[in-house]
Amino acid sequence: MSVQQDIIHRLQREILQLQGSRPPAPGQVELDMGPINTAFPNKTFPIGAIHEFICPRPPDEAATAGFTAGLISGLMQLGGVCVWVSAGRKVYPPGLKIFGVAPDRVIFMDMRTEKEVLWVMEEALKCERLAAVVGELRELGMTVSRRYQLAVEQSRVTGLVIRQQPRQLYPNAAVARWHVTHLPGLIGPDMPGVGFPRWNIQLSRIRNGHPGSWEVGWQAGRFHFETAKASVQEKVLQKLTG
Repeated sequence: MSVQQDIIHRLQREILQLQGSRPPAPGQVELDMGPINTAFPNKTFPIGAIHEFICPRPPDEAATAGFTAGLISGLMQLGGVCVWVSAGRKVYPPGLKIFGVAPDRVIFMDMRTEKEVLWVMEEALKCERLAAVVGELRELGMTVSRRYQLAVEQSRVTGLVIRQQPRQLYPNAAVARWHVTHLPGLIGPDMPGVGFPRWNIQLSRIRNGHPGSWEVGWQAGRFHFETAKASVQEKVLQKLTG
């Protein structure tokens, strides 16, 4: 690498850090997001940043809660707890066990109004001992999201904002905007029921990255991507065709 190229790469890294996209620090958790990692500016899921999840319909809220639980499971693998803030919580705590999250490691804070949710989430994002903070909101404007981003840049806590039936998608300071929808479950040989959770994950906006769409499942305590899905389906097909 030439001196000029080295200077350019160092400047790019510094700019990314100023914009909230920093690589994981030594000893910090890294999420295995498979092919989705190629969409991120540092090829790793942005830790210590604000992510927003858009849920235009109630079924999308359930899908997003499941995918978010999978992310929390990875963020908590080195310890710490998660704070989940909402006004009218819908998530079923024992159901988090499916995604490897012990309910007693999640502090549920049920507020009366969205204004209270906004304040509590900001205060939680400042707490360095937390692994993640989840907030159920409807709107997320530029002013609030900037305060959130400033908080996580200091604490290195990851904030996940689930936006339930938002009125408008205003510009804000979140580093990524996600859309999660349900797909038919992964069903293995001799497996009853609806199968393992599976979603279509759309990354519609990622700062300094590359938006994209992926089919993602959850099985054996981790995310599975297209190759894993194809492998299960091939086994089912082989069993059916004898």
